[in-house]
Amino acid sequence: MSTLLAVKAHPLMSEDSKSMKVFYAFLDSYKKSNPEDEIILLDLYNEEFPEIDLDILTGWNDLRAGTEFSALTASQQKKIARFNESTEQFLAADKIVIGNGLWNLNIPTRLKAWIDTINIAGKTFLYTEEGPVPMTEGKKLLHIQANGGVYNGQEFSSQYIKGIFNFIGVNDVQQVLVEGADHHPEKTEEIIADAVKKAEELSLTF
Repeated sequence: MSTLLAVKAHPLMSEDSKSMKVFYAFLDSYKKSNPEDEIILLDLYNEEFPEIDLDILTGWNDLRAGTEFSALTASQQKKIARFNESTEQFLAADKIVIGNGLWNLNIPTRLKAWIDTINIAGKTFLYTEEGPVPMTEGKKLLHIQANGGVYNGQEFSSQYIKGIFNFIGVNDVQQVLVEGADHHPEKTEEIIADAVKKAEELSLTF
């Protein structure tokens, strides 16, 4: 049995979002193909997910200086505990699927906040005299993203996702890009259908 961590990085649901239509189509197909697997849905827009802010930075500094965790403020404790939980949740997952839209050629800020929790020195990569080396092995990632235009995977967002996961050791990265609906609105349903078909096909072997 494997654990699939599904990261929903979009505030809309499948009724209103092209990327979410494909994201949930993949999950539905995956469940049918892998009934024994555990699927954990992490909805970044339906919880107070921590960003690296003043509380977290000062809390980390205090902890490094020897302060007990219980002596931190309630806000620092809550944010740092959730940050650490996210790191461990990622480490425990065998497979990850991310769904997001392309916003101004980049990923949503809450997705960046989540990525900050899994890009941790000593946990997912290690600093060495030769430079940083990855510590995460054996995981695979599927990135589902809707783009209004057609970029063929060369825009900043999908490049960043692939690069940052490679950096920590996730080298099995696949992508389903839902591209061109804004440029060709008359083809929107066809574009979505093609992406859903590709996602469902990937779910059989992911």
